[in-house]
Amino acid sequence: MSARREQFVVDERGKRRSVILSVSHYQQMLEDLHDLAVVAERRKEAPISLAEMKRRLRSHGRPAKRRNE
Repeated sequence: MSARREQFVVDERGKRRSVILSVSHYQQMLEDLHDLAVVAERRKEAPISLAEMKRRLRSHGRPAKRRNE
């Protein structure tokens, strides 16, 4: 990953008003924001066990992979 190098747009008083980001940094921030939104939506859901998750995956045609595969 490349080094983050933000650039700031400042007003006549030198106060930061905007920021210029690389496209890759911007896309990563959008992905992170989406992940946080999903976590917030699911916060009140009850957790499930690993065995239950594997059962659900198998029932949808997705075999659970073994740890050393």
